[in-house]
Amino acid sequence: MENTDKILTSVQKERKMLLVIIFTIFAMAVEIFFGYITKSMSLLAEGVHMSVHVLTLGLTYIAYIAARKLKDSIHFKNGTGKIGVLAGYTSAIFLALTGLGIFIESVKRFITPEDIQFNEAIYVAIFALVINYICISIMEGNLKLHNHDKNDKDYNYKAAYYHILSDLLVSILTIFALVIGKFTGFIHLDALTGVFGAVLIFVWSVKLIRNTVKILIDMN
Repeated sequence: MENTDKILTSVQKERKMLLVIIFTIFAMAVEIFFGYITKSMSLLAEGVHMSVHVLTLGLTYIAYIAARKLKDSIHFKNGTGKIGVLAGYTSAIFLALTGLGIFIESVKRFITPEDIQFNEAIYVAIFALVINYICISIMEGNLKLHNHDKNDKDYNYKAAYYHILSDLLVSILTIFALVIGKFTGFIHLDALTGVFGAVLIFVWSVKLIRNTVKILIDMN
């Protein structure tokens, strides 16, 4: 099956990003609020992570608008294509810093764990999973995630995609950790999943940084 992202125009991507931003802001507010109340590190980390997404997705959206409005400008001798690449690079930096922050906080919580209100935290984590699933569906049109980056060179869109994909992953890990913790009392798993998610997020961000830097400095 053909990847639907390959036939999306920049304007279509721009509209998709706006819709995803709206969903993300709503989910972010719910996750941070209940993360503090339930004292779940993985849930709070997901909410804070999503707050960074609001910023980076906004950057992605602005980059599409700028590229469209400035496409006929005489100041861009080689076109406005690198505006999106620069936005993707910046988003990847934010993604790396977010992963690092989640890693540090998760390690602290592993050393000094706090009581977690598991029932409330599980409900909100399921809510986050649904929101992230919707956002991924909006951006890609299907969930063939492994095929997403083979032919797509729009690193602005790809960076935003990885931000949402990382949230989807953290949501799944959060639910797993909370359910296990509730029935076994192993509350350290909550922090461990935060560490695992942070490492994977950091790996994705490094890959994006490397690819966008090559384009920005015209490296073969």
